[in-house]
Amino acid sequence: MKKKVVLAFSGGLDTSFCCIHLTKDRDLEVHSVVVNTGGFSEEELKEIEARAYALGVASHAAVDETENYYNDSIKYLIFGNVLKNATYPLSVSAERVCQATAIANYVKKIGADYVAHGSTGAGNDQVRFDMIFNILIPNVEIITPIRDLKLSREAEIEYLAKHGVEYTAEKAKYSINKGLWGTSVGGAETLTSNKTLPESAWPTQVTETEAKQVELTFEKGELVAVDGEKLAPVRAIQKLQAIAAPFGVGRDIHVGDTIIGIKGRVGFEAAGPMVIIKAHHALEKHTLTKWQLSWKENLASFYGNWLHEGQFHDPIMRDMEAFLSSTQSTVNGKVFVELLPYRFHIVGIESANDLMSNKFGSYGEMNNAWSGEDVKGFSKIFGNQVMIWHKVNSEK
Repeated sequence: MKKKVVLAFSGGLDTSFCCIHLTKDRDLEVHSVVVNTGGFSEEELKEIEARAYALGVASHAAVDETENYYNDSIKYLIFGNVLKNATYPLSVSAERVCQATAIANYVKKIGADYVAHGSTGAGNDQVRFDMIFNILIPNVEIITPIRDLKLSREAEIEYLAKHGVEYTAEKAKYSINKGLWGTSVGGAETLTSNKTLPESAWPTQVTETEAKQVELTFEKGELVAVDGEKLAPVRAIQKLQAIAAPFGVGRDIHVGDTIIGIKGRVGFEAAGPMVIIKAHHALEKHTLTKWQLSWKENLASFYGNWLHEGQFHDPIMRDMEAFLSSTQSTVNGKVFVELLPYRFHIVGIESANDLMSNKFGSYGEMNNAWSGEDVKGFSKIFGNQVMIWHKVNSEK
């Protein structure tokens, strides 16, 4: 009996190489599994399945984790307005954690002896997958052919050709990963510090040229309606993505520190996520207090970074999620957004929880809840200790 290996499979160059290598060179029974986090259509999933069987796998499974991905990660990224380095909505980072967890569960389900993934030795994914497998299935050996053999993409293409599998260099030119929370794009340009991706590299081309307003409705921090249509959060994200992506908004190149200590660049297309985060943040600025916003920002930064580095299963993450959830009880209302080619802006909000209530007066004019004399006394007391410090130390 051949030993079983579960292969995290996408149908791309790296995992196609792994299929044949594990079967032919390692004499293992390969069971491929693709984890759908909202980036694959039914047609694409069928194509991936057909490719897996053509490459000689013993079995293939598609696991849909889209709802879990939203409930376990994306929801809290929205609550925290998380943008890594003030730029990147963790489109791939959080997705990889979800995928690695689902694959570990599948390994346990079929009782595999090994688990394999197609990560290289240069990026973050190798750490995320390895670490989560070590946490959840510590007795299962991890195989990483691309990393272990130190293969270039050209060497992989040549190997596949020798085994009758055609994979052109042009097809492998850009590495594209699509999920519910955005699409990453990697290519020769992102390996430099001075080049940007060409227009043709972006998965969604710009077809909208006229300004468009969109209305987003949030309840307890979650997006629940787009242009008045009530939707479950996953469907709401997908609808907004379909509306905003043709404007070319949410495109950028993220420069960050990898888990293994080097700098890296990746392009991303995340129209829906970027609009949602900015709209949600605008609503929070109206409905949360100063210190709620301040502590949220501090914790969300740590939460996003720890998730980016694959540490989803650290119990501190559940503690921070509880705090983030607690802050969202008053984050209710509508946000009005204007979309234009390559940019968008927040027009304004409407909320029953808006703290800019005219019950307390108008900003810049006399307020109704206190008098000018109250402010005079408060100002003296508020700066009292600093005044004393300056008086004591200036005399010295």
